[in-house]
Amino acid sequence: MTAAKNSSFEGGCTCRAVRYRITSAPLFVHCCHCRWCQRETGASFALNALIEADRVILLKGEVEIVNTPSNSGKGQKIARCPACRIALWSNYAGVGDAIRFVRVGTLEQPDRFPPDIHIFTSSKQPWVVLPADVSAVAEYYDRKAYWPGKSLERRAALLAAVSKQHG
Repeated sequence: MTAAKNSSFEGGCTCRAVRYRITSAPLFVHCCHCRWCQRETGASFALNALIEADRVILLKGEVEIVNTPSNSGKGQKIARCPACRIALWSNYAGVGDAIRFVRVGTLEQPDRFPPDIHIFTSSKQPWVVLPADVSAVAEYYDRKAYWPGKSLERRAALLAAVSKQHG
């Protein structure tokens, strides 16, 4: 994972009604080329920084949660600015509300979080050229094969805490 040196990063929507801060580097950064992400973003891919929900602090405004279908059939909850409708992050059914998929483009310094992996490249636009030095997979991937050890440990701790809360 590309480590960012600062311990917190701020972002927000286009109209600046919603502002947030992430308080650490993300667990991992996906560049997803699936057709669902292409349709949802109106672009060739979505770039998401996966991070524990409690490390995403709302600084200003409120988000509106929009339930949206997903390729898995389990859906996703997209947090949007109620004024300008920009998507700030998503929560997917697989990990629930515990991990947010922050839209990297909404950060003030989006260049600090380049992708750690390109996923669903089987449906990427043919004119998108992937860098040779970044992992790429045709569909999804085995987390243990690609995530750094520290990110796997953070995820395990988070899931243990969530299980304890619900158990």
